[in-house]
Amino acid sequence: MSEPNESTRPFGQRLRTALDTYGPLCVGIDPHEALLRAWGLDASADGAREFGLRTVEAASGRVGIVKPQVAFFERYGSAGFAALEDVMAAARAADLLVIADAKRGDIGTTMEGYAAAWLQPGSPLESDAVTLSPYLGTDSLHAALSLALQHDKGAFVLAATSNPEASVVQKAADADGESVAERVAHDVAARNIGAPGSLGSIGLVVGATVDRRSFGLNDIVLAGTPILAPGFGAQGAQPADLAGLFGYVASQVVASESRSILTGGAAGTAALAARIDERASLYRGQR
Repeated sequence: MSEPNESTRPFGQRLRTALDTYGPLCVGIDPHEALLRAWGLDASADGAREFGLRTVEAASGRVGIVKPQVAFFERYGSAGFAALEDVMAAARAADLLVIADAKRGDIGTTMEGYAAAWLQPGSPLESDAVTLSPYLGTDSLHAALSLALQHDKGAFVLAATSNPEASVVQKAADADGESVAERVAHDVAARNIGAPGSLGSIGLVVGATVDRRSFGLNDIVLAGTPILAPGFGAQGAQPADLAGLFGYVASQVVASESRSILTGGAAGTAALAARIDERASLYRGQR
């Protein structure tokens, strides 16, 4: 019997393979204006495209995951989205898992539209996973999560984010003492029941600079759930902190770094590749 095509394996399985092969580092693709200028590129859709393609080239074979920040492409309108399409297509062609950091969240047919844009096979914006906001209620994400599972895609739902003002909402508790973040985590875990392998395909966003347990996100709640953890690198958390921050579930973490890596691109693609190698090896050294 022939092996299944890689793209038809559930996202959780493909993510597990990427983490086991390359380690947890995920390279953000964040072409904000200051970085574009540092790289000698115009603050334009063409500049963002070139920035993204160089980052993909440098990341290929060194990490398993990249995360384009959609806002930095969207700011250039239709040309920016066209640039993002090219960058994501190049990344997927390079066998990198692509997490589109779009933070979409809405209800009904609007959510269906977002789901089709980011998760429908063949869509111009097709990614392997997308970030989602649950603050219209986790049931509002049903269309996106269902489409993700139907097409072996993934999603990462915001749970405990690193911006200080978020804790007022995310730590708010119901009459039974369950926080909003914990409720989101339980709803996500329900989607992963019966998933093959050690990881589900629906994950959570948990900032590396927050005390996750204060949000109700202990190891039991997070068991088997992929965790996208921004906050490593320039925001303060370091590779050596991974085990201490995430304990039993550290092996499920996608550690996202952007500025701490991308500043190296000002010296060229080879320097950027070397910086990615350097940071990736620090994370692998923690395993």
